[in-house]
Amino acid sequence: MAKAYWITLYREISDPAKLAAYAKLAGPCIEAGGGRFLARGTAVQAYEAGQSERAVVIEFDSIEHAVAVHDSPRYQEALTALEGGAVRDVRIVAGV
Repeated sequence: MAKAYWITLYREISDPAKLAAYAKLAGPCIEAGGGRFLARGTAVQAYEAGQSERAVVIEFDSIEHAVAVHDSPRYQEALTALEGGAVRDVRIVAGV
């Protein structure tokens, strides 16, 4: 079974307090669901489109685990805390 990677690229952070509230809820939820944070922070160097806002990469043992965490009531509560605080692109992709 291929690992899965949950990749979040922030386009804009308009409310750092909402982001902090989200992180306080989302981090423990993701880790409890088997997610392992591999990278998080702003880009050290940005190329192509030049986006250098926050990026997060989380590894899961499977796509099913990643999707289950994302769709869980606990994670949805974290998303409610973030609402309106950031514009993000979230993707779950299969490992190779």
